[in-house]
Amino acid sequence: MTLADSAYARIRQDVVNGTLLPDHPLRLDALKARYGIGYSPLREALNRLQSERIVVAVPLRGFTVAPVSLEQMWDVIETRIHIESRALALSMQHGDDAWESGVVSTMHALLLQARRLADQREASPEGRQKLEDRHRSFHRALIAACRSEWLLDFSAKLYVASERYRHTALTGTAADGSQRDLQAEHRLLAETAIARDAPRALELLKTHYQETGRHLERSMRQGSEGAAAADAPSAEAGAVREPG
Repeated sequence: MTLADSAYARIRQDVVNGTLLPDHPLRLDALKARYGIGYSPLREALNRLQSERIVVAVPLRGFTVAPVSLEQMWDVIETRIHIESRALALSMQHGDDAWESGVVSTMHALLLQARRLADQREASPEGRQKLEDRHRSFHRALIAACRSEWLLDFSAKLYVASERYRHTALTGTAADGSQRDLQAEHRLLAETAIARDAPRALELLKTHYQETGRHLERSMRQGSEGAAAADAPSAEAGAVREPG
């Protein structure tokens, strides 16, 4: 791994997990001090992250962490549904034994890690990252037999774009405390794809992503409302008390 690769991976991870917040300035001096990496590899990493829309370049200000919004989130989700539905349909058409084995093995690995987290045996940043890695591998395996490098490339970029939004959704706990059985959704999607039931598999994929979007929208709205309430002065604090 080159220094630029290391800088890319570390900055990206800090953006995804919320250590570096949206609109946070990414000044080279501060990044060099934080990561112990020189200016040239940092610039290369930031340019790569800009191509993935993880960071943005602001004239006269340099780079900042890309903003997030509900509109952008739904744009990513709907585009991902469009691209991956086509890729999944082609994979079901062309997939062989190796493709089926890949879907089954990545699904099994994902379910095992989700179970470990649910049992609190690996409830650590490393354990959650392992879940994230296995989640990515599973969704990649579903479309691996599409025979289109363009679809795979677009899908990978959209996954990165969506990762910031859905990183906290992997546990399946919504903002209102309700539970969602994500792993049952993954299992059913895999089984239906392997059975070559294209209409149902594509509908399951669409529903899976849309439900994630609704889950995240509730979380984002609740977070915004909580922040607004914290910033607003209370009626009691603003009231003038009569002398007792």
